[in-house]
Amino acid sequence: MIPIDDNLPNRYPPLVTYGLIGLNVALFVMELKLEATGQLGAFLQSWGVVSDRMTSVVTDAIRNPSPAAWVALIVMSAGPLLFSMFLHSSFSQILGNMLFLWVFGKRIEEILGHGRFLLFYIVCGILTAIAQVAIAPNLAVPIIGANGAVSAILGAYLLNFPKAKIESLLPLLILFIPIEVPALFYLMWWFIQQAFYGIGQLTVLRMVNPTSLGYWANGVGLFIGAGLVSLLVKYKPKTAIY
Repeated sequence: MIPIDDNLPNRYPPLVTYGLIGLNVALFVMELKLEATGQLGAFLQSWGVVSDRMTSVVTDAIRNPSPAAWVALIVMSAGPLLFSMFLHSSFSQILGNMLFLWVFGKRIEEILGHGRFLLFYIVCGILTAIAQVAIAPNLAVPIIGANGAVSAILGAYLLNFPKAKIESLLPLLILFIPIEVPALFYLMWWFIQQAFYGIGQLTVLRMVNPTSLGYWANGVGLFIGAGLVSLLVKYKPKTAIY
């Protein structure tokens, strides 16, 4: 099943969704160039979320509370927590994430507005990454990808549009048959899709993003997205400029 759109009318152009897709694709092209020059491994060790390193910094800051320790925590954590959600380990991972971001993200952007949707995306990505660290605090390989933010978008979409139908293409040999399926179907399909993210993986990234950890973290992302979108919609100013 390949989702291409939903059956709801579009009222505004999803500018932030366009921008996020463009940024993710541009950074993936940069990753390809870094892999060609043998620099990608070191780059991802610096900018991916490495659980054991982050756990160590947090532990030091708690055991030895000092300005220097907390500055080190912020410096070493803030960059990877933010930047890792824009990096991807394979062609299938970025294609899947960007496709789901396009189909489901634009609808959440429409109900939140541009600024709040960008805030939603970033906060959900960071919180899901923190959940990944909490689930596997001793993991020594980088965690990257927009999976957490996209799973949060799915949670927000299902909460707000549970009866929506998703226009999809069903590949059948050389034919693509257009069909409509319930949005709930894609909640299940999203988790199945995670198992295929290793296909076409960049050579240096074979040890990135353990699948078992991804399932747990994406499940957390669904609840984070549903909870946060409820708060943002509830407290959205009536006079907000879209």
